[in-house]
Amino acid sequence: MEQELQSQQPKQEKKHFWQSELWDIIKTIIVFALIYFSIKGYVAQPFLVKGRSMEQTFSDGDYLIVDQVTYNFTEPQRSEVIVFHTEFIPGGNEREYYIKRVIGIPGDRVVIKDGEVILYENNSSASKTLDEEYIIDGIKTLSQDAVDVVLKENQYFVLGDNRGNSSDSRYWGPVDKKYIVGKPFIRLFPFNTITLFNNNSNNE
Repeated sequence: MEQELQSQQPKQEKKHFWQSELWDIIKTIIVFALIYFSIKGYVAQPFLVKGRSMEQTFSDGDYLIVDQVTYNFTEPQRSEVIVFHTEFIPGGNEREYYIKRVIGIPGDRVVIKDGEVILYENNSSASKTLDEEYIIDGIKTLSQDAVDVVLKENQYFVLGDNRGNSSDSRYWGPVDKKYIVGKPFIRLFPFNTITLFNNNSNNE
């Protein structure tokens, strides 16, 4: 009888262990759900990356939390990654979002020529060819039509990091600030690439 009780004890301990683990998982899901519904639309918003236009910085299926507060107090800066509504783009709508990198800000002149991006900050006479470490080596910035634009107030010129596979300002023009939702704050998935973006112009 004593041996039978001893043999049942490990099974009971294992059962209690799994019950405890399951309850911890449920509590974690509840906490995340409460956080999600409390901040969605006010402070931050979840965003799922679709497509390859921002490789190698962001990949298809990346799950991000987007900071919706910062741009209420500051302006988007060159090289920052932003998320915005697409309703101003032919075929887009207010429920569809794009993620792209800011190349030019209001007052800048942006020129794309011979596969390179040339920036005239504040439309000055001095130009610089951008050295973009975030794009894949060997990829050129090409465009069907010549690009030479001076950005007006609240306009931002954006490009995808994967220049050969991106719909961006080369094709539909600058993004007005009123369509900008925010910028990535944290990548939650895949779990092996969880990243907190303190300054997303540096990608970490």
